[in-house]
Amino acid sequence: MARKSRKNTLSNAAASENKMKLWRAALYIRLSVEFNGCRGDSLETQRQIMEAYVALCPDIEIVDVYTDNGISGQLFDRADFQRMLSDVEAGRIDCIIVKDLSRLGRSAIDTGYYIEKYFPMHQARFIAVNDQYDSLNPDNTSHIAVPLKNLINEAYAADIAKKIRSQAQTAMHAGQYIGSRPPYGYKKDERDCHKLLVNEETAPVVQEIFEWAARGDSLITLARHLNEKGIMTPGYYLASIGFSANERLMGSGKWQTRTILSILENEIYTGDTVQGKSMSVRKQQIKVEPDKWICVRNTHEPIISHELFEKVQRLLAERAAEYTARNKDKTPYTENILRGKIFCGCCGKILHRQRSHNRYRFRCISNERIENGACKESPTLREEELYQMILTYIRQEAEVVIGNDCRLRQIDPRIAERKKNAEQQIALLKKEAEQVKKHLASLYENYISGVLTKNEFLEMKMGYEKRSMEMVEQVRVLQDRQEALENKRSNYASIAKKLAAVEKDSILTATLVNDTIAKVVVNSSADISVEFSFKDDFSEVMEALKDA
Repeated sequence: MARKSRKNTLSNAAASENKMKLWRAALYIRLSVEFNGCRGDSLETQRQIMEAYVALCPDIEIVDVYTDNGISGQLFDRADFQRMLSDVEAGRIDCIIVKDLSRLGRSAIDTGYYIEKYFPMHQARFIAVNDQYDSLNPDNTSHIAVPLKNLINEAYAADIAKKIRSQAQTAMHAGQYIGSRPPYGYKKDERDCHKLLVNEETAPVVQEIFEWAARGDSLITLARHLNEKGIMTPGYYLASIGFSANERLMGSGKWQTRTILSILENEIYTGDTVQGKSMSVRKQQIKVEPDKWICVRNTHEPIISHELFEKVQRLLAERAAEYTARNKDKTPYTENILRGKIFCGCCGKILHRQRSHNRYRFRCISNERIENGACKESPTLREEELYQMILTYIRQEAEVVIGNDCRLRQIDPRIAERKKNAEQQIALLKKEAEQVKKHLASLYENYISGVLTKNEFLEMKMGYEKRSMEMVEQVRVLQDRQEALENKRSNYASIAKKLAAVEKDSILTATLVNDTIAKVVVNSSADISVEFSFKDDFSEVMEALKDA
């Protein structure tokens, strides 16, 4: 018998209706916090189950594996889950496989949304192996049970959370310490993580803090003492012993008054365990009234006496009362519209806003809170003078921005033309991508029918897939570039409009600061610099249009 023409077979298959689709699959693995040691749901077990399933499906190939470890099924802002959705939207994958429905999520509404709305909308197949669910088979009776299983999974998650809270309450009433990190001055017993032991390295620091506070030293003075002595902050100490390297928890490395106050107000240093000061309501922590705190006496070795603790509390209360009385007749506090944006040009620290005689000023307090000599200049500037200096900078910049905006309006047609060209290129790429999909389907049919050998099939398949990925990336780049260009142009036009309204009698407002200013640096009472948030937008728009 004459051998069939491979060329004719390929062209005929490409032109025919797709009979076999090759699915690009994502294996999604999730391990809940409460199951972090459960063998049956381990990361490796889930993967093995899904890989064994795919091995029996010649129309499915694994493109990538997405793993979220220690994440609750009731949350859907998981890092790898979101990465997987991005790849679905980009066309990189079109099949999602999970071990069972609970791995996708334990919220009936959200899980149902992804299965019934999101995946079908993106032409993505969804498979839950152990639940025998495959969205490609609508006649499968397992579809009927999916909403019920989602409700059961959600109820199970709620029950687990309730049990965890109940266990925590029981532990607190028993005097067991349930915090993830030991309080500064203590360490956890290696044999019992709920028991606190005195830390010989840090306990003396806690004793000094209380003794200094008892003799009347202010919180600022205490901070300076600790920083001048070079004592490691609680966050940095935990990082130094390998307990935590979270930058947010580590802080700046310098003692702050709020850190010291939290130590001085913590009753745990008297040997008593006081917990339950806050509770979770709708995933937010709220404070609990003191009479509802859970206090258990003599649970561990004290670092200070009850007498010393009570003396410090009285001094703190007296100082707070004095401050309130001293300031009750003053003008109420106003918003600090430069919060987080104003810095000292000498030491680089954020400038502190202070009220004195019903007037505000910005000053560097590094010498007071860190150590003498921490800032050589220690600039101070009255708020009204600073605002006027900033407004002067804004008005000067407004002239430049308004002029640039006029230039951009003249070349707006070029931006529109660039968008049209980009859309044409994207349309051509998508058309070619559809042809590649058809070729891939015909390749598989020719392999099954014996027209292509396995090696030929894999080689040609790899070529088509490579081209497909290249086109997906080209489309993404074109879309991103055009979107960035239009956003920058729109933002610049908006800024120009706002700056045009800044007249000589204008005042500095929070809105104006948020819209225009990235950073203010005070070098001295007569020298400041302002960094604008939109500074590079004009040059970036012009650069993007060079080849347009």
